[in-house]
Amino acid sequence: MLLILFCLFIAVVLVQFLYYVVFFGKFSFAKPQNTTPKRVPISVIVCAKNEGENVKNFIPLLAQQNYSDYEIVLIDDASSDETLEIFEGFEKKYPNVRLVKVENNEAFWGNKKFALTLGIKAAKNEYLLFTDADCYPKTTEWIKEISTQFTKEKTIVLGYGAYEKIKNSFLNKIIRFETLMTATQYFSWAKLGKPYMGVGRNMAYKREEFFKTNGFIEHMKIRSGDDDLFINEASNSKNTTICFTHDSFTYSKPKTTFKEWFTQKRRHVATATYYKSFDRIQLAIFYCSQLLFIVLPIVLLAFQFQWIIVTCLICFRYIFAWISLGFAAGKLKEKDVIYWFPIIEITLIACQLNIFISNAFSKTVEWK
Repeated sequence: MLLILFCLFIAVVLVQFLYYVVFFGKFSFAKPQNTTPKRVPISVIVCAKNEGENVKNFIPLLAQQNYSDYEIVLIDDASSDETLEIFEGFEKKYPNVRLVKVENNEAFWGNKKFALTLGIKAAKNEYLLFTDADCYPKTTEWIKEISTQFTKEKTIVLGYGAYEKIKNSFLNKIIRFETLMTATQYFSWAKLGKPYMGVGRNMAYKREEFFKTNGFIEHMKIRSGDDDLFINEASNSKNTTICFTHDSFTYSKPKTTFKEWFTQKRRHVATATYYKSFDRIQLAIFYCSQLLFIVLPIVLLAFQFQWIIVTCLICFRYIFAWISLGFAAGKLKEKDVIYWFPIIEITLIACQLNIFISNAFSKTVEWK
């Protein structure tokens, strides 16, 4: 039995090498991105529901973008706070702001995808750039940087949505490491020609891609997934590219309690169960190899079975994983979390296992 576990552990390390070095290396070790300025008309779309404080602070930052031809489409999804009133004030203040008011619809009660659909149809431009109500661009060059990646063939652009740093917060390090890990994965698979997700905090596509898939119709009943499920359905090797220049980043305020973050991750994991078969399988293989890499060495070392080889394999795996993620972290300005890699990784694996179990026995929380 120990011999079987030992062979399985070797296989797990090889799988990890394949992911971290071969697959993730496509992004981690990629050269700096070249950008060619373009001036395509852009519609920035923001959907908000009860986000009064956030939109008050962040929408003015969108209005200050250094881009000559863009509009901001503000969608109020039947808010019960002052969001609509704030949006109406922005519409009067900024000539390039377009307001879409969404009333509760019995067939689509509280469905963000319904609200987004109305906003997409109302936008006057063909190129659409999405962000969330609690997000803001890093610089005034955000629209320009994302737009540089559009070509005649590349009509979907996946960007990076980061989270603000909070000093002396281990939870914040977990959140930012998990965000780094997720971005490394979807950027890498996009470069491999198998794009499978994007984040609504920072992504763009041409409106024709939306209508090619009949919008969100295939997953309208699933409250979440307006970003990753749409990309999973619409993207392919020919139409999708990525943007990871520093000026293209957006930032969000992270959760400050473990309970809030755990609830958010439960929703994300539940949505992933609707991905295409290949994407679900490759994600499952990776996370299973992560879990087995922690469990198998504990058993083998407890019985001192081939402990020298096992120890060397553990060190080898941490070296190549650390290097690969380190290069990715450098590109995404998240280097400080890499120092905590082993501890955060074990914590995340435990959390993910808890999430899978929780989702199996109870429903997740939907859009506000």
